[in-house]
Amino acid sequence: MLHLQRITTADPELYTYMEELLIHSFPADEYRDLEELRNYSAPRSEKPFYNNIILEGDTPVGLLTYWDFQQFCYIEHFAIDPAKRNGGYGKEALKAVRTLLNRPIVLEVEEPNEEMAQRRIGFYQREGFQLWPNAYQQPPYKPGCGFLPMQLMAYGALDNLRDFETIRTKLYTEVYKVNTQTI
Repeated sequence: MLHLQRITTADPELYTYMEELLIHSFPADEYRDLEELRNYSAPRSEKPFYNNIILEGDTPVGLLTYWDFQQFCYIEHFAIDPAKRNGGYGKEALKAVRTLLNRPIVLEVEEPNEEMAQRRIGFYQREGFQLWPNAYQQPPYKPGCGFLPMQLMAYGALDNLRDFETIRTKLYTEVYKVNTQTI
């Protein structure tokens, strides 16, 4: 059975595993500067940010980072180790996080323009997430990078017509540090 274990930079072995998996699983413009991530993951960080390793017993099989905003949680990064993919770990990990959080969940996905993006969206839909049709741009993580066209997916008691703007504003201001008055 899989479980999530929150890690900090004080867990050097697991933290190194997480950073390496993050770098290999996401394009560089889809994650924050590693030094900034280390600050968010410091043992005494006051941010509502949770950096987790997905474990099967004592063996790491993936990573899942999320922000807890009380009304909903935002999954920022989710990846299964390439050696463990297609073994049901993703499905089990989402089940574990839904049980752990017990509140609505939001995540970003690439627009369904390519096969891999369509497969990823289909995976989340099979796990109960709804693809929201609202136009959404992921703000840049790093200086010099641009906004990325994405879409939001939601699980639980959220509605795109009612909740989209509130969620977008929360993500922009808290996760990406974007002043929504200037965009």
